[in-house]
Amino acid sequence: MNFYFLTMFYYVVILLFNLLFNQQKHVDKGELLMSNLTLWDQLKEAKSEKYKWVDLTHELSPETPHWYGFSPLQADLLFDYAEGTPEDKMAPMRCFQYSVASQYGTHVDAPRHFWGNGRPMNEITVKELVYPLVVIDKSAECAADPDFVLKIEDIQKWEEEYGRIPEGAFVAFRSDWYKKSNLDNPDENGQPHYPGWDKAAIQWLVENRNIGAIGHEPADTDPATVTTKPDAYPYPGEQYILEVDRFQIEVMRNLDQVPAVGSLIVCAFPKLKDGVGFPARCFAICPAD
Repeated sequence: MNFYFLTMFYYVVILLFNLLFNQQKHVDKGELLMSNLTLWDQLKEAKSEKYKWVDLTHELSPETPHWYGFSPLQADLLFDYAEGTPEDKMAPMRCFQYSVASQYGTHVDAPRHFWGNGRPMNEITVKELVYPLVVIDKSAECAADPDFVLKIEDIQKWEEEYGRIPEGAFVAFRSDWYKKSNLDNPDENGQPHYPGWDKAAIQWLVENRNIGAIGHEPADTDPATVTTKPDAYPYPGEQYILEVDRFQIEVMRNLDQVPAVGSLIVCAFPKLKDGVGFPARCFAICPAD
């Protein structure tokens, strides 16, 4: 009898142990599963009413604002499914061959754009496509003076109000220039007038704040007072930011919808082998209030 009870007791202990062990395995798996959902939860919150998503990109078309030296985007039909399509192009899909300059519309300038030894687009890492976004608003000054130049003292004054620019930030110069029908903004004599960065200001941001990238609304980094000089090439501000292995985004829009601090910017563009630039899709994720 004692042997019987000892045997039963042994089996009960084994059964309980297995139940507890398996339960713990399920708990551990559940905890692991929950921990892996953190990013999903964060994205769900980012898409909630607490935040707004702002498109910083011009629509891509033949009418897109662009540097005066480029031809408008061209789209040639390759295949189509629409009635009346020529027989040699009839297919179950619609496809176009697009022809567009590398620095057309809202675009990225890779370091190799102005620097022969600089990184091309395919060497820009995915971690470099997301940054804290800082917006320096000089739209009023640019409205009063279309040849306005953003200088070191403007940045220092901005920091007095908003705090130190974080390391690795994307610093955007807001001018509201995207509202212009002609980015060159020529006068009656055809002389362009548009704002830009002072090279010393960009250098200060790199050397003192170790920023990740810059952006602006005109088609040039440097102001028209610099780019229209007979000996303007290479443009000093643009040459500098690319030679220190940063990229920049040009012909941005809607910076007037983004707060000075607290937002993120995502800069998306192709992983183009040996690419010096390409139209980009950039957007900001901002606090709603």
